[in-house]
Amino acid sequence: MAKRESMIERIRDDGRFDVAIIGGGATGLGAAVDAALRGYRVALVEARDFASGTSSRSTKLVHGGVRYLARGEIHLVREALHERGVLEKNAPALVNDRAFLVPAYSGFGRFYYGLGLKVYDWLAGPRNAIPSRIVDRDRALELVPTLKRDGLKGGVVYHDGQFDDSRLAIELMRRLVDDLNAIAVNYLQAIRLIKQEGVTRGLIAVDLETGEELSIHARAVVNATGVGVDRIRKLDDSESKPLLEPSQGAHLVIDRDFLPGETAIMIPKTSDGRVLFAIPWLGKVVVGTTDTPVAAIDPDPKPLAEEVSFLLDHLAQTLDRAPTKTDVKSAFAGLRPLLGNHDGESTAKLSREHVIETSKSGLTTITGGKWTTYRVMGEDAIDRAIEVAGLTRRPSRSESFAIGPRRSPDPSKSKSHESELIDRSGVDSRSDGSALSDQSGDDSRRVGLERAYRDQDRATIDRLVAEDPSLADPIVPGLSYRLFEVALAARFELARTVEDVLARRTRALFLDARGAAQAAPKVAAILARELGRDQAWRDDQIREFQLLCQNYVLT
Repeated sequence: MAKRESMIERIRDDGRFDVAIIGGGATGLGAAVDAALRGYRVALVEARDFASGTSSRSTKLVHGGVRYLARGEIHLVREALHERGVLEKNAPALVNDRAFLVPAYSGFGRFYYGLGLKVYDWLAGPRNAIPSRIVDRDRALELVPTLKRDGLKGGVVYHDGQFDDSRLAIELMRRLVDDLNAIAVNYLQAIRLIKQEGVTRGLIAVDLETGEELSIHARAVVNATGVGVDRIRKLDDSESKPLLEPSQGAHLVIDRDFLPGETAIMIPKTSDGRVLFAIPWLGKVVVGTTDTPVAAIDPDPKPLAEEVSFLLDHLAQTLDRAPTKTDVKSAFAGLRPLLGNHDGESTAKLSREHVIETSKSGLTTITGGKWTTYRVMGEDAIDRAIEVAGLTRRPSRSESFAIGPRRSPDPSKSKSHESELIDRSGVDSRSDGSALSDQSGDDSRRVGLERAYRDQDRATIDRLVAEDPSLADPIVPGLSYRLFEVALAARFELARTVEDVLARRTRALFLDARGAAQAAPKVAAILARELGRDQAWRDDQIREFQLLCQNYVLT
């Protein structure tokens, strides 16, 4: 029996758990892993796919938040920097170091940003292996040769973490299901809460593939649905007032020609008071982000024309050769679950802290925060759920929980060798982290984030390619993903649709939307074979995905 069907069968057979989690994004997965590690029986339901919302649409940073430091949010920065270190330790195959250059066009700017980033270093504590450094004009141009040269005085180089957000989510799901014996099912939507004498004791969920309704009884229920938390709160109490003021963050993906080195750029102040990033990512460059208030929650938000212009205009002010709309390979947006009311002011000023609310019926809601702090958010949510439900208290164990495949350490890379790689400017010459991993290849590889497979996956790849050598062909020309990954996604990663494969199990949609649209038929064919679907399903999948791709293409 396939993995998803076997988990649904477990719900039918028993359906009784200690903790039920609604939401399969970063926070929901973090809470589920934390609860399962404590020894509780856990079931997680996700209405769409894992990380299909905000959790796959981030700026791909594992960071403390430089701009929060400028706003004096020291607690938030310190907590995030601590969690950055935890994630780097627990998921070394999924998180890599990235050098960032803050270009300065005045002497004062160099000093000001240099001082601020020294504070950032200090807040990171002993886990900050590479300190920030002020660099001169020549070194800045060596690191980022496409910078505008007129007036450039130099800059400041600092280091932060980078990751592939949906890949981390899928790896969390796999550990949850495969290693912790929990249940996590996508396309299973919570439609009602189960209440006993006014107390929330579970939920009713509908399987969106079959229409079957399933009862999940639980001592504690956690609402971790991101920008959807108010919908679940309404299921609990129809009179509940909205908790969120969501905003949209848009991103553009362009070719590496515009940023050919391994150093990212942080533009320290935009016209709306934000910071902006241009970051090498999976062989492309991701640029973002904006902060635009939205009135309605769209599950597939699209960058607004003014957001695209904003990003391109700021790149034109920073780069010697600026991209235009025709250079954009993909454009995507995500919604932030921000707390509070902006009262006409910029949503950029709303807090990025997370908050936990307990309703009168005992529903625990957690929202806010960001990917970097997903683990501590999950821990806090489960601490509250334990208290509310009266579960036997058990300590959290997630701070030392390994995630994803483990890279084999290279004994030739000693500590002294690492230090030699940091030049007098304080710049790590292996700024994509590659000297500490076993990566090789040209610029089309997944720089710093090359996929590491489990032994089980590698054995399956060998069998698949031996039976059909064409499965070693690229899914999309120019990207590193291979057709065998479609079968892996279906067998081991609960992929159910073409979108699941091309948007989240691989990132083809985010890297080359037109190429992903063209790949849909061959992906649908492999996926249909794996899932036992017919030609009508294949045709529907191709049509639906190619329609979705239009949201990612600028016209």
